[in-house]
Amino acid sequence: MHANPVSISLSSFGADAVRQRGQAAYLELLAEAGASRVEWREELFDALPDAAALAAASAAQGLESLYSAPLELWRADGRLEPALAGRLRLAGEAGAVALKVSLGHYRDECDLEALRPLLGQGPVLLVENDQTVQGGRVEPLLRFFRRAGELGLPLAMTFDIGNWHWQGESPQQAARLLGPWVRYVHCKAVRRREDGRLVAVPPQAADLDEWEALLARFAPGVPRAIEYPLAGDDLASLTREQVEQLAQLGRAPEVRHG
Repeated sequence: MHANPVSISLSSFGADAVRQRGQAAYLELLAEAGASRVEWREELFDALPDAAALAAASAAQGLESLYSAPLELWRADGRLEPALAGRLRLAGEAGAVALKVSLGHYRDECDLEALRPLLGQGPVLLVENDQTVQGGRVEPLLRFFRRAGELGLPLAMTFDIGNWHWQGESPQQAARLLGPWVRYVHCKAVRRREDGRLVAVPPQAADLDEWEALLARFAPGVPRAIEYPLAGDDLASLTREQVEQLAQLGRAPEVRHG
């Protein structure tokens, strides 16, 4: 049996702590915990990072990397985000396998052909469901991916399990409809605080059962990411336990010979 690949979004260690220490300071912890991928978070850098430094840092720990940028693919005026080309270059120079963005204000009039010159030779472009009304609902994402498929554009999806709750969408329904495009899964449980706000929290047993069922909708071995708080006195042990927990979900059955 082979455990599935686990990524860790560096935002999981707390924005203030990560900004103070620097994102690269956590890479040894990730490697020792058994993670296979680091997710760099652009919003936690003070400025656009040195891509070569990111590539060297992740390679030194034997980690694959993904670059997450707080960009919406489609602007409110329906045009493609002009910063996308530069972020794809940066992600490629950083050695990232993919660039993660959100959908933004997609509508049927958007010119998907504008994406074609940017795709296919560098990092995969992953489009994530975020927490907004424009990018966090199933219907526009489904129309976007279906149209991209008709045009033969090499796009894929980051499926954030927790984010669906911000728009009252069903993760199960989303997985059923969007599963064919999913190549990366963000895992976080969601709870409502006393003040009414939704917050990301570590999973309980019921959450893990739900995640197991959702992962069955996706390609076997899909990388899954921790994107919930990792905090404690023994951060190394806690991170290792959480990585092992996610790696066990959706494990392929052992192949029997003879």
